[in-house]
Amino acid sequence: MKTRHGIAAVLTVAFVLVAIGTNGLSAQDKGKAQPEQQKVFIPKQVKAVLQEGLLTRQGRQDIPFSFSRHLFLPARDSLHNIIYFKVKNTDLGYAPAAVVAPAAPVTPEQPQPAAQPEQLQAKFNVFLWFSTLAEDGMLQTVKEVYIPVTIDTPAAGYDPEKDEAYSFGYPLPYGRFLLAMAVTSQDLSKMGTGYFEFSTPNPAAMASGLDTTPIFFAKSVDQMQAPETRTEVHKDYFTYSILKMEPKAENVFAQGESLDIFFFTFGLRPDAQQRYNVEFGYEVKKGEETAVRYENQVSDSPLVSQPLPLKQTVLIKSDKGETKEERDLGPGLYSLVIKIGDKVSGLSTEKKVDFEIK
Repeated sequence: MKTRHGIAAVLTVAFVLVAIGTNGLSAQDKGKAQPEQQKVFIPKQVKAVLQEGLLTRQGRQDIPFSFSRHLFLPARDSLHNIIYFKVKNTDLGYAPAAVVAPAAPVTPEQPQPAAQPEQLQAKFNVFLWFSTLAEDGMLQTVKEVYIPVTIDTPAAGYDPEKDEAYSFGYPLPYGRFLLAMAVTSQDLSKMGTGYFEFSTPNPAAMASGLDTTPIFFAKSVDQMQAPETRTEVHKDYFTYSILKMEPKAENVFAQGESLDIFFFTFGLRPDAQQRYNVEFGYEVKKGEETAVRYENQVSDSPLVSQPLPLKQTVLIKSDKGETKEERDLGPGLYSLVIKIGDKVSGLSTEKKVDFEIK
């Protein structure tokens, strides 16, 4: 995990790379930059199964999976869509990737123990079929994508019955879309299919107000050496420009943890020097009661990664007088209220994200 100063520097570089188009190419540009991907197509038998379920949105369940989350962040001439899905470990066929024999001596009285794997590995295919979805329900294919996937996981603590989260990212123009997706074995003998409708706003149309990308809490933010140049499936985390990020699952925190919010603000106006001047206010509420209020933050960037400690100051009265004590927020359901004000245009908006402390 980067230090806060390190993350700020990484965010600056990432935002510049996105702005100039190093990553997050538009669907058309991506095809031009990677002509080899134009040759990849969804096999006929997979396409036929996806087509069968288009009307009812009912998928095949050889490899059951479910969609769990949709995020998006700005990219050049498009929006970088991050889609999460969940699959049970046993359905992906994890098997030993490498076996390490123990160093115990072998004697007639003490036979050598069985070798134990250090890593388990799953190999499978993901096929994506993106279509625009019109108001009358008509579909028009935008892109077909094939992703060969290899996932390694430590054998220690592996639970075959656990549903794990996987993600992929893909740039698309703003609009309303239907994703038809298949997860298959390498030989295509086993197949799971599913359908996911999603939409993204047109940032250029936000002339009279502010809006944000979906706000999420980051569990970790790290820097990669370079942006990814092809679509990949990742376990737990996703990539954006040169960032490798893992959102907090289910927005559930333990006592003593901090929030680390991440989002991008659309609709900000630059000043005469082409700089942004935006003020962010943060407040944690429990119901209608304010639990924590933070000092407002002024920034020159629409991209935000802000740590917020979940601590409150309590006034304690005793015979000796009053003292202040800082305590961790207790278990319960809370909301983070974010107030965003553009100091150049005077526009403002307010967002709320629910979370839980256990």
